[in-house]
Amino acid sequence: MKGWLGAIIRFIVSAFVLLAVSYFLPGFEIVGFANALIAAVVIALIGYITESILGEDISPQGRGLVGFLTSAVVIYMTQFVITNMTVTMVGALLAAFVIGIVDAVVPTELR
Repeated sequence: MKGWLGAIIRFIVSAFVLLAVSYFLPGFEIVGFANALIAAVVIALIGYITESILGEDISPQGRGLVGFLTSAVVIYMTQFVITNMTVTMVGALLAAFVIGIVDAVVPTELR
């Protein structure tokens, strides 16, 4: 149960981060908490698939340029799955940067 509860909390926190990013950054817009929650799940799924295909070194946790760019591409691609989500390439880069900072500051165990 703890694993599921941790995953649910992580998606809820991720949805709030996406809403905050949408509010503060130009080129990134998502309307509604439900869409943000679905976007968090879609971003996690696309990230998981990308990591499975390209290997764990592509992960943003690697903190490298490739991980950062991969995160931006995943965020950009998510807009094609989620309604009421619009992301420009610059918006995706800015969102990946802010989300990367949040990931670095907030330990994964707490999210």
